[in-house]
Amino acid sequence: MCGIVAIAGRQPVAQRLFEGLKRLEYRGYDSAGICTLVDGGFERRRAEGKLDNLARRLAEAALPGTTGIAHTRWATHGAPTENNAHPHIAGPVALVHNGIIENFKSLRAELVADGRTLLSETDSEVVAHLVAREVEAGRSPEEAVASVLPRLHGAFAMAFLFRDHEGLVIGARMGAPLTVGFGETENFLGSDAIALAPWTRSIAYLEEGDWVVVRPDSVSIFDRDNRAVERPVVESDASAETISKGNHAHFMRKEIFEQPVVVAQTLQSYVRAFEGEVAIPAADFDFAEVDRVTMVACGTSFYAGMVGKYWIERFARIPVDIDVASEFRYRDPVLEPGGLALFISQSGETADTLAALRHARSQDQKIAVVVNVPTSSMAREADLLLPTRAGPEIGVASTKAFTCQLAVLAALAVNLARARGRLSAEEEREIVAHLAEAPEAMTRALDHDEDIAAMAHLIVPARDVLYLGRGPDYPMALEGALKLKEISYIHAEGYAAGEMKHGPIALIDDAVPVIVLAPSGPLFDKTVSNMQEVRARGGQIILISDARGISEAGEGCLATIEMPQVHELIAPLVYAVPVQLLAYHVAVLKGTDVDQPRNLAKSVTVE
Repeated sequence: MCGIVAIAGRQPVAQRLFEGLKRLEYRGYDSAGICTLVDGGFERRRAEGKLDNLARRLAEAALPGTTGIAHTRWATHGAPTENNAHPHIAGPVALVHNGIIENFKSLRAELVADGRTLLSETDSEVVAHLVAREVEAGRSPEEAVASVLPRLHGAFAMAFLFRDHEGLVIGARMGAPLTVGFGETENFLGSDAIALAPWTRSIAYLEEGDWVVVRPDSVSIFDRDNRAVERPVVESDASAETISKGNHAHFMRKEIFEQPVVVAQTLQSYVRAFEGEVAIPAADFDFAEVDRVTMVACGTSFYAGMVGKYWIERFARIPVDIDVASEFRYRDPVLEPGGLALFISQSGETADTLAALRHARSQDQKIAVVVNVPTSSMAREADLLLPTRAGPEIGVASTKAFTCQLAVLAALAVNLARARGRLSAEEEREIVAHLAEAPEAMTRALDHDEDIAAMAHLIVPARDVLYLGRGPDYPMALEGALKLKEISYIHAEGYAAGEMKHGPIALIDDAVPVIVLAPSGPLFDKTVSNMQEVRARGGQIILISDARGISEAGEGCLATIEMPQVHELIAPLVYAVPVQLLAYHVAVLKGTDVDQPRNLAKSVTVE
């Protein structure tokens, strides 16, 4: 997604900043910009669209300076215009920012009330003004940044320049990656090691909450409590052809931890935060005329579709059929002309799903696709393209692509409901507000990583594991079981909790762990009743719930995993985190190849 490059040096930096942005193009973007310090002031070049447009601006007006920041932006808050492009300047401060500031509305209102004028529609400019206000009040750049960071809710990576402070760049991260590069007479910041590869192989990965002061001859890192810390400096093997795992042992773990940022970016691609509305891209058909939806997908994408079915039927009151792509054509489905067929795929090249899409097209269906690769075959053949913003997903077991699919499906459900008159403006604003809470809730779920790692040994000896859930938590149970199967090779099955007594309860004994997904809410009591049925047969229960749920039903469980208490709408996004982490830690303990599990491929291009 968005990309950051920064250099604090003694040689001109503009061309190298531009080259760094070129190396980050794979992340996706729709505008770009560079800002440098020149004679105690800022010089800036920005352009909408691809980097070629920025290159023309630089050719028309050269950009001097030996300290600078650069950015490729994927529009979230505000359209992809030059005015919304980064870097943003607020008095003595220039800023580039990746991620989402979830509480930007209240912060913006505070700034406006304080008499400050904001020139863009972005959440990012708010941060520049907050830091500028502190500097103008007499604080040093370091003091200003340290005082503002705790006020920001959400996920971010940032780099700041300060007028009259030649050779100084300050960076910070929370939920979004930021890498420090070490040179001999200059130092660097980048969204990943790929951006810095031409200039240095010596890098350090900032940890959650870290901020860093970068000068040509020094780097000082501080943790979220403003204590000076050291982070390991490692040799990078990054090149234009590789993507780094950062400070994570596996791509899968890295991608699990990227979810707050990429889900936020995906949501903000479909949500108008100021208006409290969902904005799906224009299609050549009328959503108000859609009276049936047929969903088709494979594997993890199929489970995302199952959750989407709950949402669409609940909010839009449109009947939804969902099929496994490999079976869809062969049962000769009944497809009424003019219906909406929705296909979900990470790669957009999955053979079964692509074949199903073409069959639906032959049956006069309108085609919508949810894909992570907007140049893929499915994307090119769609009437309506609904891209996710997950970025490259290297681990074979899908994690961030799955939660981004959920984000898109939630937005689609709201859009369909509004088009059909099933949702008032006030109800839509309420739903948008809940969706906006999801990234931060996912970040809080990730805070329990160590707790989950500590209890993973309870699953390792099992030959069989069962997952239970009700409502939208049923497909999450299926997804949890799939993740465990994929990377640990333990047999696992997911069931609707109420179906246990109709057969699967015969499998229960004290050697079968039963993992129950039960956020407190309207279905909690029913799920707890099913837990008691399992417990009465000697089943060993691991309960995943919030504090309230664990307080009511956690006694006597083999283990509990506490999640933040969230609205039921976003619970699937949040509860994806613990089932992914549990599968990951079990696989690590078993010593399997987490990123490349046996017999599996990232994109299945054969039927």
